[in-house]
Amino acid sequence: MNGKFLGIIPARYASTRFPGKPLADMLGKPMIQRVYERVDGLLDETWVATDDERIYEAVTNFGGKAVMTAPNHRSGTDRCNEAYVRSNAKFDVVINIQGDEPFIQASQIKLLQACFDDENTQIATLVKPFSADDDFENLFNPNTPKVIITPERQAVYFSRSVIPYIRGKQHTEWLQSHVFYKHIGVYAYRAEVLKAIASLPQSPLEKAESLEQLRWIENGYRIKVGITNEETVGIDTPEDMERALNALRSQAG
Repeated sequence: MNGKFLGIIPARYASTRFPGKPLADMLGKPMIQRVYERVDGLLDETWVATDDERIYEAVTNFGGKAVMTAPNHRSGTDRCNEAYVRSNAKFDVVINIQGDEPFIQASQIKLLQACFDDENTQIATLVKPFSADDDFENLFNPNTPKVIITPERQAVYFSRSVIPYIRGKQHTEWLQSHVFYKHIGVYAYRAEVLKAIASLPQSPLEKAESLEQLRWIENGYRIKVGITNEETVGIDTPEDMERALNALRSQAG
């Protein structure tokens, strides 16, 4: 891989559905440590960017690097940018790693890095194909954004609606008629692009769909897409955590 890669894990304490989520215990380790350990060593450096002293202390206690940021950021991208700008560090690419996905795969991080072998890549993200035998209700879930991509693997559009619409077929037949892509919400940005997009005002499509990547597309930025077949397990609620713990127990034998 060309260049230096920095991984930043945005982590805030406040969460409507799961307050204190980054510090939730996962078989003896806080979740933020589980995420950190999955990616540390794959990149040149890994940091946690947080607005909470409790998270900062937890990270430094297990030997990780943490950076304090302001509490009022609109998104993880903005938090990553503040952490990077304040550090005065020099990296070629910054990877924004979700702090609530402790099962992120090394292969997924490498796939993101490989997107930057192309010197024209500005931003990269991942998608996963829905399987033909998937439950079509999962396809229609607005909490699972869908993506249209070009043959050159550039993102055309992201939506909480199902895109494309399959005309002339019943909804239950759509997954057998077309390959749909689910967005995996991890991003990588060239350092200078991260600074530029963090200064952009919210765009009409972003406000409509509540998807920040639409702001970048509306402003002419290109998003390279890596296609993964690995599933990720995001943790948004205590119920999600229980399922994640069961998965960890299974892995432990």
